[in-house]
Amino acid sequence: MTSYEFILIIQIDGGIGSSKRDYAAFPERVQYNLGFELFLAQTGQHPPSAKPLKGLGSGTVELVENFDGDTYRAVYTIRLREAVYVLHAFKKKSKRGIKTPQTDIELIK
Repeated sequence: MTSYEFILIIQIDGGIGSSKRDYAAFPERVQYNLGFELFLAQTGQHPPSAKPLKGLGSGTVELVENFDGDTYRAVYTIRLREAVYVLHAFKKKSKRGIKTPQTDIELIK
């Protein structure tokens, strides 16, 4: 299985964030699938699970991957031309609905 590298992983404040560490904790299959979708975004294509993340302005996109009864998400921005910036990667813990938890929205902001 091929792995894909992010161009750059940052926090909103510009420091190196936990996104890379959080993403590395995902199951291998999830890393592969989300990595491929991030690769598609990096090359100007539209990832299949990509959807705009509401309330954060245009250019903030969420990828969703379901695996073994759990849901994993990666949020990135395409506002900056030179790279796809992964803002947050997390395993959704709430079992109610598909909405992104407010605590994760605040972290992304």
